Amino acid sequence: MKFPHKISVLLATALLVGCVDTPKPMYNWDKYQSVVYQYYKSDDTSPMQQIGELKESIEKSNASNQQVPPGLHAHLGMLYANTGHIDLAMAEFNTEKTKFPESAPFMDYLTSKNKDTFK
Repeated sequence: MKFPHKISVLLATALLVGCVDTPKPMYNWDKYQSVVYQYYKSDDTSPMQQIGELKESIEKSNASNQQVPPGLHAHLGMLYANTGHIDLAMAEFNTEKTKFPESAPFMDYLTSKNKDTFK
């Protein structure tokens, strides 16, 4: 009589283990790390291509209800600034500051001190 009891315990355990859901990642890193690598490597990827990849990552994150990682909007802002799109850069710096308040001192520095040096 003990044998059927052990089988039912094993089956119940197997069912419970099969129902365990793996945790969702906190951020959708998508292409962000490769874009940063491309930027510092200065390879054949233009800033406009990098901007496109980061914007695509943001769209994918929004579509899947995931957050973009810290620094993505700041990096996008830097790319915009380097391509002469100062207004877009400032908007991205402010988005970074809003989404990640711990970045506020650095974002404030970028938006106030270096606004004219991006040109």
